[in-house]
Amino acid sequence: MPFTIESARGIFPNTLTADMVPATIARFNQLSAEDQLALIWFAYLEMGKSITVAAPGAANMQFAESTLNEIRQMTTLEQTQVMCDLTNRADTPICRTYAIWSVNIKLGFWYRLGEWMDQGIVAPIPKEYKLSANASAVLQTIRSLDPGQQITVLRNTVVDMGYDTSKLGSYTPVSEPVEPPKEMSQRTRVKIEGIDNPVVLTYMDNMNANDFDANIKLFLPDGALQPPFQKPIVGTDAILRFFKEECQNLQLLPERGVSEPAENGYTQVKVTGKVQTPWFGASVGMNMAWRFLLDSQNKIFFVAIDLLASPQELLNLVR
Repeated sequence: MPFTIESARGIFPNTLTADMVPATIARFNQLSAEDQLALIWFAYLEMGKSITVAAPGAANMQFAESTLNEIRQMTTLEQTQVMCDLTNRADTPICRTYAIWSVNIKLGFWYRLGEWMDQGIVAPIPKEYKLSANASAVLQTIRSLDPGQQITVLRNTVVDMGYDTSKLGSYTPVSEPVEPPKEMSQRTRVKIEGIDNPVVLTYMDNMNANDFDANIKLFLPDGALQPPFQKPIVGTDAILRFFKEECQNLQLLPERGVSEPAENGYTQVKVTGKVQTPWFGASVGMNMAWRFLLDSQNKIFFVAIDLLASPQELLNLVR
């Protein structure tokens, strides 16, 4: 029986993912707007002690600049209201504008707000503010996560803010320009212990070179990609859009892997390693697994990208 997307998701079932991340995000989303904002602020201050956030690029910030300047001119009360509106996903012009930004623009927006709050330009969380018991528990959970999991939690909390795009009808997403692929002379080749499959190696090399147009040719037309804690993205058009909107300038550092024959001439491959993002650079490496399912022609039918539960999982390659 040929594989389906659903059955493909079950390859290498012993892979232990960081389930604390979606659980923590779910708990965060149940907090009041005030507690959510305070928790982001406290986490921002705390993470700043151990994690250096890279400054957002000018290309990212130009799309948020007018909104940021509008907020900068507001009164303290109005600034606080805007941030609460974003958290509550209210129907306001700023929330609608925010909703259609790419992930990197949203991260840049909050990075700048965090700087301004620290400088007193934007209304900070009052020094006397006390987190609720639930918010304190969520903050303690975030403290217990490894840095890669921490940044994933904080990234996803702010990405989901703003007006619900499903209620917008037709709209044009706003994202930073797609950078051209690296020149061949500037590319490096990955080496993965235990893996010599040319498609898997080329996938990693292309991602590191921002060569998404070449990478999508490795997939079957009805292939799928499953990002961490998300449903599979099906079809090459949708996967290519995801690559260009969310995967620019990633640094994939695969370390080791295992390849096994599967049913109907398919091959399943699991690779573990780390990923560095342009927002945190070499200061944070997220522990990742890639689970590939390739058909008899060595085309990618499915690949799942998993944030691992612990560094020890980097060695868990058994079926």
